[in-house]
Amino acid sequence: MINYNGRLFRGTADGGAVVARYHQHGELVWADFTGAGVRRGAVNGMCDLDGRLRLAYSMVLVDGELVCGYTLSTPERGPDGRISLREEWERYGANAATGISYLEEMR
Repeated sequence: MINYNGRLFRGTADGGAVVARYHQHGELVWADFTGAGVRRGAVNGMCDLDGRLRLAYSMVLVDGELVCGYTLSTPERGPDGRISLREEWERYGANAATGISYLEEMR
């Protein structure tokens, strides 16, 4: 199992504007994030033995929109040992959508 506790990740599609700090206790994982139009965001979920994350997320955007959804994040290790997360996400509600995004670990 990968230990995500204390790791920082940034989004790749937004020029690194979204930054998330992860925490972990056993298989329980959570993170807070901000940037690129997000006033406040949070994820809560579980880490499996392969380091995959099943997460529920919620965000308050700068325009006041409330967003919630689910993501499955699959880790990949780079040659320098840093982790990249491939996120398959689904957004619920009036602006429902699906997609794939990527986060890379910051050093």
